Amino acid sequence: MLFKEPTGEPSQAQIVAFEDTWHWTEETERAYQEIVETAPPQVVDIMKAFREFLKRNDMLAYLTMMCIRLLELKRVLKPTGTIYLHCDPTASHYLKVLMDAVFGHKNFRNEIVWCYTGGGKSSRYFAKKHDIILFYSKGEEYKFYSDAVRVPYRLDPSKRKSKWAWGKHGEDAKSYSPHPEGKIPEDWWHIPPINSQAKERLGYPTQKPEALLERIILASSKEGDVVLDPFCGCGTTIAVAHRLNRKWIGIDITHLAINLIKWRLKTTFDLSAGKDYKVIGEPVDLSGARELASQDRFQFQWWALSLVEARPYADKKRGADKGIDGIIYFYADKDKLGKAIVQVKSGKVSVKDVRELLSVVEREKVQMGIFISLE
Repeated sequence: MLFKEPTGEPSQAQIVAFEDTWHWTEETERAYQEIVETAPPQVVDIMKAFREFLKRNDMLAYLTMMCIRLLELKRVLKPTGTIYLHCDPTASHYLKVLMDAVFGHKNFRNEIVWCYTGGGKSSRYFAKKHDIILFYSKGEEYKFYSDAVRVPYRLDPSKRKSKWAWGKHGEDAKSYSPHPEGKIPEDWWHIPPINSQAKERLGYPTQKPEALLERIILASSKEGDVVLDPFCGCGTTIAVAHRLNRKWIGIDITHLAINLIKWRLKTTFDLSAGKDYKVIGEPVDLSGARELASQDRFQFQWWALSLVEARPYADKKRGADKGIDGIIYFYADKDKLGKAIVQVKSGKVSVKDVRELLSVVEREKVQMGIFISLE
């Protein structure tokens, strides 16, 4: 569920926002050829080896998509910058080899294992309850703020009984004592996933817990630094970066994600697009709106809903939407919560469309109907 009702109950709306599948297409072939023609030799060698081993399948399509983006991410990364790549064990071994080629194996810093618990176990193998986060730097002079992410020791230092627990080990060894702020975390992190009742839960299929992004951002940036998430989804990285006083850039391919991020920034920080931050790539005039509508009517619909700060409603990939494209909640008076239904039309319209909206308003017993039309 992407949204909860104002009462706290899960919304009946369901949106499939992201489909994590890749297929070999003409576009993929063009990207592969661009890599072969322009990438450093070690990257070309790896991609050719992948192609010979994997053939032209979905995994190679995914790796090609990632490769051309990783090359660009390395280009824009500051010399002191770092990159964290989240993936599941399905592709982590391929991606590690690819990142060795792009960033250099000497710049590999950690393979972080994000552990969690939950349902979905099998009696035929061990429960698959971890993801991988590959941590690389651009060079040797990278920033890492270890004191910002220290965690408590598992055992109170004052209760350690062994005389060898702290102090000097051997004549030539360095002496040490427990740090007052705790220890630097190991490369396995036990951070719970977002449960169904969590306040931060938006229902986006790939949403990560804020605690996970907070540790990453605190470890590799300070206030005023820039954090970039090129697959920002529902905007967890952006929200955490803003809360921690970092500058941020987020990129996503769907207007649904951008709409959701706008809504999140508004409700969490009272930020508005155009006033507090820029959105680049959306239509800015009528011709741009028409172009978007001709490319994808659902993308146009999600963008249009964002103009009136409406929540997208219903799963556009699974049948009828009951005549509801978006919902706006408002206070009809001081204490009574009202509800408006929004319909968006990107094609030809007539008076029957308005009659249909009126019938939906009556059927749903809401206070208002809003009609948005391109024509």
